[in-house]
Amino acid sequence: MERILMTLPIMFGVVVLVFVFMRFTPGDPVDLMMGKAGNVTQEQIDALRAQFNLDAPIYVQLYDYLKDAVHGDLGDSFKEQRPVTELINQTMPATIELSVMAVLFALVIAIPIGVYSAVKQNSLIDRLSMGVSFLGVSMPAFWLGILLILIFSVKLGIAPPQGRIGNGTGLVHVTGFYILDSLITGNWAALKSSLSHLILPGVTLGATMAAIVARVMRSSMLEVLCQDYVVLARAKGLREFTVIAKHALRNGLIPAVTVVGMEIGALLGGNMIVETVFGWPGLGRLAVNAIFNRDYPLVQGVVMFYAFVFVMANLIVDVLYTFINPKITI
Repeated sequence: MERILMTLPIMFGVVVLVFVFMRFTPGDPVDLMMGKAGNVTQEQIDALRAQFNLDAPIYVQLYDYLKDAVHGDLGDSFKEQRPVTELINQTMPATIELSVMAVLFALVIAIPIGVYSAVKQNSLIDRLSMGVSFLGVSMPAFWLGILLILIFSVKLGIAPPQGRIGNGTGLVHVTGFYILDSLITGNWAALKSSLSHLILPGVTLGATMAAIVARVMRSSMLEVLCQDYVVLARAKGLREFTVIAKHALRNGLIPAVTVVGMEIGALLGGNMIVETVFGWPGLGRLAVNAIFNRDYPLVQGVVMFYAFVFVMANLIVDVLYTFINPKITI
């Protein structure tokens, strides 16, 4: 309970900082909205500013926003003229699907590579995998995304470059999660299409995490394999696979779990770039468009959601410690 209560001042600080920074960002949302309207009078501009409460002092705007946010009202988008919560709920399933795909890709690739590299330290496989992981850490997501599109979409034509699902699949929307909806309705064509659209952005988003987790996993396993209890397990004549999987891996996972929790924040920030490159209709793309439009309520709402997810992810990581190693308490 104490850890949950600690998240409240963090969320409050995030809200205040984003609110203030957005007001000092160059560009007036009213000017952007009125810029294409032709001849606009000053009275119309003043009326629009009053409608959005932008004519009030910044501390009054902040107080009004916090008062409404406590009751779950994040305001209406300047651009879309719809509630921010509605827009977040509409795009959130796409981002969750992409993030889950990225995490699964990272863990499935990184953990076996990290463990094998530690067991076969200084072998050709170890040097090759660590070299590739170094490349993965150094590679910008937007460049990797464009490279994958050029190879697998333009040259080979085996994966779609844009969007979330193909046309004509006839998917019935139930939960907003296309893969889950495809399974619920038994629409295998939609399932195949949604998975094919998910592969390239998922790999792009998860590549950096996979590289970091692999390197951390290798370092952690190298340290664990030198511990006395691992040496004793080998001295008892246990199979090497049993020694690694049952005795070493559990403790070796603790630093990797920590890194995964920390990488959630990088994952959320990176999905803005990846969703823009792949035309993925998620929260990241929504946030980018809102920033360009100076859509204050929408930017604030999305950042609040990101902050909440990041805080909760780290809380879940702390809880996972107790399952991996019962000696650890939170």
